Amino acid sequence: MAIMLTDVTDVAVSELAQVLFASSVQPSDACAPERIRAVVDERLWLRDRCAAHVAQEAGDHPETYAARMRWALDAVACAYRDPVVA
Repeated sequence: MAIMLTDVTDVAVSELAQVLFASSVQPSDACAPERIRAVVDERLWLRDRCAAHVAQEAGDHPETYAARMRWALDAVACAYRDPVVA
């Protein structure tokens, strides 16, 4: 049984970026920060598998890996910067 993690304060930005990288979300989707957080939060429990996927992609597609990881790092940093106060 999977446990959903919602508190990401103990998770490094690089781990959050790996989760986003391994998702089906694409840079061209131009997702809002709320969507990025939702995707990452939904898949966070898979982060160990995501790390393996990221490593595989780096080996299989080095020409696209760096750009996608830069996007994932930037998107996660923006999405988790400061929560918007409603």
